[in-house]
Amino acid sequence: MISVVVADDSALVRRLVSGVLNDAPDIRVIGVAHNGAQAIERVAELQPDLLTLDIEMPVMDGLTAMRELHRRFPRLPVVMVSTLTQQGAAITLDALAAGARDYVTKPTNSASLADSLGELRDQLIPRVRALTLRRASLPPPRQAPARTVPARGQAPTTREKRRASARPTQLIAIGSSTGGPDALARVLGSITERPHVPIVAVQHMPPVFTAMLAQRLSKLGPIAVQEAEDGQQLSPGVMYLAPGGRHLEVQRRGAGVFTRLHDKDPENYSRPSVDVLFRSVAEAYPGSAIGVILTGMGHDGRGGCERMGADGSLIVAQDQESSVVWGMPGAVAEAGLADAILALDKVGPFLTEQLRNVGAGRRSATGVA
Repeated sequence: MISVVVADDSALVRRLVSGVLNDAPDIRVIGVAHNGAQAIERVAELQPDLLTLDIEMPVMDGLTAMRELHRRFPRLPVVMVSTLTQQGAAITLDALAAGARDYVTKPTNSASLADSLGELRDQLIPRVRALTLRRASLPPPRQAPARTVPARGQAPTTREKRRASARPTQLIAIGSSTGGPDALARVLGSITERPHVPIVAVQHMPPVFTAMLAQRLSKLGPIAVQEAEDGQQLSPGVMYLAPGGRHLEVQRRGAGVFTRLHDKDPENYSRPSVDVLFRSVAEAYPGSAIGVILTGMGHDGRGGCERMGADGSLIVAQDQESSVVWGMPGAVAEAGLADAILALDKVGPFLTEQLRNVGAGRRSATGVA
C-alpha cells in the first residue's frame, strides 16, 4: 500500500485529491496538511511514501517547503499541484529544480465535477505509482548492454554495418517526461561548446510550461533554446522545444529542414509525442541523427527510436540509476535499441564528443586546421 500525505490550503482540493487517491486500491492518504510548515511536520511524523504539495499556501508556501523537504528528506518523492498560469508554471519549475519529482495541474474548464476528478485521476495516479516503485522489490531490469564494435574477426551485425556507413550527425533529437526538466537542464548545462547541428526536443508538459522551460534552458549554456513555432528553418546551435499541447515534426523542403506543428490525436497519451517527432527525424535525417531518450513514464519514444535506428542513427538512453522514472529509457534499452546507456551526467559529454569527432573529420577532409 502506497502512503501519501496531501498538503493544500483549500479544503475542497484536499478533499478532491484525497478522494482520487483513496479510490485507488493500492494507495492510501494517511495525513493532510494546510500549509508548507504543517506538511514538513506531517512528513516527519508519518514518513509517507509520497507527498502532494500545493504551491500557494499561507504560513509557508510550497516552494519554500520544497526546499526544506529536499534538505531533510532528499529521497521523498514530491508531486507539486500547480495552476495552469505563468506564475504557477514559473514556481513549479523552481520547485522541480529544488527537488520535486513531478507535478500535476489543477483541473480547468471542466464541464462537471466528474470530468475534473477524471482529469486529476489520469494525471496523479500513474505518477504516484511510478515515483514510489521500490527497486528492492523489483526483479533485476532486463537492461540491454550498450552496443559495442564487434571483436576482431567477428562478423558485424546488420545494424553495425548501417551505423558504420551512416552519414555524419546532422541533428540531435531528445525526448523526456517525468524528471525531464531537470534532466534537460543538466544535459544542456554540461555542453560547453555551441553545437554545429540543430536540436529538437519533446518534453511532456502543458502549454505555458514549455515556453517558460525554454526560456530557462536558454540561460544555461551556449545553446539557444526556444519554444518551436510552425515553419521555422532549423539552425545550428539552436534547440527547438515542442510547445505544450502540439505535436512537433521536422520536414525537409529543398535545401532546408523546417518545423511543423499540428494538433493530431495524442500518441502514447501525449501531445506532443516523442514518437511523432522521432519518426519525422528518421524521414528527414535517415542515418544521420542522434536520438536521446531521458527519464520519463511510459514508452513514448520507443517506436521512434526503432525507426531512427533502422537507418543507422545513434540511439542513447539514460540509465536506470540516474532516472527519476526508468519508463521511456527503459523501454528503449530493454528493446535492444540503445547504442549507449548512460548516466545522466555522461549524456552531455557523450554528445559533445560525438559532435567533436564529426567536426574533426570534416576539418580533416577539407584540409582545415
